This record gives sequence, structure tokens and C-alpha cells, in this order.
Amino acid sequence: MQRQYRQSLSQATSLGRNRAIGTAPMRRPGAVGAEAGTPAASLWRHAAASASVRTADPTATAHASVGSAVRTGPKAPDFRTASQTTHHVLARAEENARLNDYEQGVKTAFDSIVPTLKRISALQHEPDFESQAQAIARRELGFELPEDILADAWIDQLDMRHLYAGCTFATYHRFCDDFFTTDPLAVEDGEKNFNGGFEGFLQTCGFHTLDISPCADGRLAHLIRYVLRLPHRAVRRKSYAGALFDIENSVQKWVEVEMLRFRAGVPNTADAPTRYLKVVAYHYSSVDPEHGGCAAHGSDTAKAASAGLERLLGFQQAIENSFCCGASIDLLLIGLDTDTDAIRVHVPDGEGAMALDRYVDALELYAATARQDASRARHDIQDAVRQTSPGVAEGMARLIERLIENNFSQIAYVRDYHGDHYADIGHAERFIGAGVGFEEIQLRNLMYFAYLDTVEEAASDLDVGIRIFTELNCRRGLPVPVVVRFDYHGQVPGARERAVTRCRRVTEALQSRYRDLFGRGLLHVLQVVRDCNADAPIEILECTVNAERKAGGH
Repeated sequence: MQRQYRQSLSQATSLGRNRAIGTAPMRRPGAVGAEAGTPAASLWRHAAASASVRTADPTATAHASVGSAVRTGPKAPDFRTASQTTHHVLARAEENARLNDYEQGVKTAFDSIVPTLKRISALQHEPDFESQAQAIARRELGFELPEDILADAWIDQLDMRHLYAGCTFATYHRFCDDFFTTDPLAVEDGEKNFNGGFEGFLQTCGFHTLDISPCADGRLAHLIRYVLRLPHRAVRRKSYAGALFDIENSVQKWVEVEMLRFRAGVPNTADAPTRYLKVVAYHYSSVDPEHGGCAAHGSDTAKAASAGLERLLGFQQAIENSFCCGASIDLLLIGLDTDTDAIRVHVPDGEGAMALDRYVDALELYAATARQDASRARHDIQDAVRQTSPGVAEGMARLIERLIENNFSQIAYVRDYHGDHYADIGHAERFIGAGVGFEEIQLRNLMYFAYLDTVEEAASDLDVGIRIFTELNCRRGLPVPVVVRFDYHGQVPGARERAVTRCRRVTEALQSRYRDLFGRGLLHVLQVVRDCNADAPIEILECTVNAERKAGGH
């Protein structure tokens, strides 16, 4: 199952061509959760519980496109064929149905914003406009719109930019509340035998920590819980543009993990024969390889993979040079086809070395084992891993086998609910997330990640995100919604205050760096913090939508 990389013919990335080709169906929003608790501030007033809590109708969303750059319009055609819909014996259909219901519910809530605001806009000169608008908003979005914006509509045009940004932030708020109060992506009883004990399984493979750095591209945001089907709380994830993770930050995390093992025996004691496993996940496009791959690497798959491997080796070298214990670090390189969600795993040899042209292709293996019984299919996965790299360590081989088998469920998920590939093969993110946190973002093309402490250190990541949203939103006159967030450890004195300060500092830096967009009302920022130790909901601090309305801006 080894394959050679396909070199792209061009390294230039066209954001225009990189836009999604499908459109999201116009549906009423699914369940994103009722109000949970009382945060320090509420963005906009939620509707009554009967209107704000809905459950997505699986029969209405079973084969729908999940969104595109335009995000509104007719349902995408069903591209499935009889061979594609053949059930794979290792695919977990019940889990797929549950995950699809959740994804459709959340994305429909975001994708309902534009058609709902269009409907409201058409009524702005009606005599009872305000009451009609609020009734529509409560019914379709689950919350009420600011009364002052509606009341001023008779004077001038309705302020759609403020409404769009505010609706996006309010929907994000409700989505977060639901995630942290109901834990919708928890591993259920039927799945626990397979992945519920993942941390224990990981240690039997010889690893005490799994640290994954995917690309910040929103098409990889679902990598942990969907593509690899791992419990999201059991994996450290930190995303960077091009998957080029910060080596110093990763060294610091390694030190923290090893100190906890030594001082507290968490997740196991320091004398246990386990290692820290660092993984890079790069990505590529099988449908449009020249334009639909990683923008940070010019849609060049070989370049993306090579850069990821180089960064992994740099991390290992940093540990070895600093602590003389490079042997305690293991590395793994994974590629993701963002069109089909199939992975390719570069299997290390007995010395832990990887080669760019030595990997197992899960999509090919899926097709080869589709009509076998479970025992034979698992046997063929084992053979493929060991034939690709005969000297691979036993524990590493078993982990890779688990990841490939898990990925079979995601391949089936895409085929069952989307066809040959996703309709939105390009960018279709709904907002940008900047800061530290965002554990709840486990859905594809929902948010573009920009992990940072300061704008300056992540300027390139942010610039990529702004370019993406200039095409997605600004070109249509819609603003770029940015959520600035910093999670903190509540048991540390002064941690919340420092998180609040970081939020304000980053917001000011964003407004300065992108002053033209901000000055034209094409960039809005929501500031939030969260105590991650208390497993608490997010706390709203400030929002430029409300601040500018009070100041009379835009």
C-alpha cells in the first residue's frame, strides 16, 4: 500500500479558486444548546427555551452539503454510487449517524444567519418591522436581535454588518454553552470498548502522551474526534499554519508533561517505559491538488510533508540537545486528504525514521478490504503497516493500525453523507479563532485557527486567515468575525486577570494591524475567557459590535 507523492504543477495558491464549489442548504438551525448557567455577560438575549433548543432532523440533513463560501443555496447533488455506499465491516454506522446529527445541527445554526438576515432585511420598511424581525430571529436563530439596531432601521438602511457579526458571535456563544454542559462528542457506551479506554491503550503501545499539531486550516479542525476518532480530551492539539508548530512551545509542553510524571505520576510514573509521541498532520487535496492543498505551502503536497517532517526532527533534536534524552521522543507524520478525509500514515522504521514516499494509504486499504469480514480486514491492515516498514516497533504499529481502522469510519462517513468527496473542498470557515483554547472546535470548516499569545508572533497565521475571509466574507460586504480567547487555570492566582489583559492586548493589536478592515466595519472581535480547570462555559468580556453601537460607529 505504498504510494509516491504527486508533485503539484504549481506552487501558487489562488484564493479565488480555493473557494468551495458547493453550497449549504437553507435549513432551520439545529440544536446548539440552550443557555447554560449565567456567564459574566451575555452577548445578545436568548429566546425562550422552547424556541432556542432544536434537534436537527436527520432525515432532512442526511445527504446535505455542510457549507461553502457562499453558505446558502440549494442542496448539493448526491454523487454517491452503489460501490461507494457499500458498508465497510469496520465502519461504525451508529457512531457516524450521531456525529452527523451533531455536525449538521451546529453548522445549520451558523448557516441560517445569512438567509434569516436577508428575510429580515426585506421587511425593514414594514409598519411592524421590529416585532416581525424579532419573531423571525427567535424562531430561526434562537435569540433576539439588538432593539436599537432594529429601531434605527427607518432612518437608514438596516446595519447588516453589525447584525451578521453579532449573530455569528451569539451562535458561537450558544454552541460553546452546549458543548461544555452536554458534552455532545463524548465517547458513548457502544464505543467505549474501542476508544473509551484510549489512554490505557496508548500506554500499552509505549506512549504516555499524544501531541498532535495539524495545520490551522479549518478543514482539519475535526482531525481528532472525527478523522482519527479519538477522544478529544485525551489528545493534546495545537494548530499552526502549514502544521509548522512552535518548537520552543512544544519543548515547554514536554517539560511540563515529564515533570508531572516525575512529581505526580500523571499520566504514569517517570520510570514507566513509555515515550512522548509528537505528530504532525499536513494536508492535501485529491480533487484540486494544484489549488486546494495547504496555502502555507503553495498547495505543494511534497513540500507540506517535507516541512512537517523537518519540524518534527527539529523538535526531537531540541529535546536531545537540551536534555540528552532524545530517545524518549517518538515522531509520526500523517497526511490528510481534506476532500475525502482519508489519511496516509508514514510508518517509521525500527529506528523511528520516516520517509516521505513510505506510507500506508487508508483509502486504498479501505477499498481493498471493503467486502472482507472484520477479522480478515484487520489482518490486512496489520500486514499493510508491517510490509510498509518491516522494522516498525510493535507499539507504534498497533497505534497506527488503530488510527487506520478508526479512519475507515470517517471515510464511510464522508461517502454516506457527502458522496465522492465534500462539496466544500475549499475554505468555508464561519469565523476566525485567535488565542489559546477552543477545545470545543471539533468540526470541519467551522473555524480557522490562529493559536497565539501576541499578534506579532502569529502574524503569518493571522494574515492567512484574513486573506481567506477577505474572499469568503469581505468580497460580499460581510465582516470578518474574530473570536479572541484565552483559557486559564483558575487555581493559579491572577490567571483570569492575565487572560483578560491578553484578550484586550490582542484585540487592540488586531485593530491596529487590520485598521483598514476595522475602520470600514469589516472586522469585528468578540473577547472571551474560560477557566479550563473548572470545565466551565466561556465568559464573554467585550464585543466590538456592542461597543461601536454605543459609540455610534459604523
